[in-house]
Amino acid sequence: MEYRNISDLNQTILKRLDVLPRDFDLIVGIPRSGMLPANLLALYLNKPYTDIDSFLNGHIYKAGERGQFFDIKEFKKVLVVDDSIASGSAMKKSQKRLEEVAENFDLKYCAIYVVPGKEKLVDYYFESVALPRYFQWNVFNHTTLEKACFDIDGVLCVDPTEEQNDDGEIYTDFVLNAPPLYIPGAKIGTIVTSRLEKYRKETEIWLDKHNVKYNKLVMLDLPNKEARQKANSHGQHKAKTYASEPYVLMIESDLGQSIEINRLTKKPVLCTANFEMIFDSQSLKYNIKSGKYFPFLRKIALKVRDKIRNN
Repeated sequence: MEYRNISDLNQTILKRLDVLPRDFDLIVGIPRSGMLPANLLALYLNKPYTDIDSFLNGHIYKAGERGQFFDIKEFKKVLVVDDSIASGSAMKKSQKRLEEVAENFDLKYCAIYVVPGKEKLVDYYFESVALPRYFQWNVFNHTTLEKACFDIDGVLCVDPTEEQNDDGEIYTDFVLNAPPLYIPGAKIGTIVTSRLEKYRKETEIWLDKHNVKYNKLVMLDLPNKEARQKANSHGQHKAKTYASEPYVLMIESDLGQSIEINRLTKKPVLCTANFEMIFDSQSLKYNIKSGKYFPFLRKIALKVRDKIRNN
């Protein structure tokens, strides 16, 4: 599996910016995933930009101006941008839409990421990335989420505070009314959580309220908060479910648990604490050595220290 987050996207554009000529007059993004790289390119090239619909209606965005209708004579060479190409169907659809104005502009097409073998579908590309792949900016709408596991707290909704986590009325109110975070647009394979089984009804009510679609909900079958803390099996519990079926992705909020789940399953885990994908121990060692995970590991170490002191 290949994965790119927004930081990767930005760095790829910066490192390969020289692939683009500097004589473009306008950047046009293909909604909606193409708008992010189009915006970045417009910023770095100091050019106005817009989306396809606005372009066809003669409306653009210039630096220092919220919006402006333009004279067709102002612009000649236009770069049309999408984030990626797989089959090429989305790019071809956009090219078809722009046929009506093609005679008035010199249109060139660009994708940041292309599947190997599809490079000739565009005039410019930045990186060749094979399938399967996930991008941070569209992972929650990916068609393969039915082959994924999701945590709840820290992913679908916020984490409870210490005060809310009382295993009583306050926690019940939290489960029923927790503010949502990342609500996917596609059905989830399995939601696996360290919430106790006795809160299933309230959890299901919340999931239905926020239109979260899923096949299964796996909870922790322990009597109370004290038993859960004593077992301290959050990562193992989630890893067991993740490994039980041919799932291809786990989305977890806690970095320590993400590392443990990956170690136990040898499967990729997307950690929403930093939106990094944890693949294997080798890449993890590299990231720890480089200091990439140091702030998060230090936070975990401090939590462990405090628990020891309080016992």
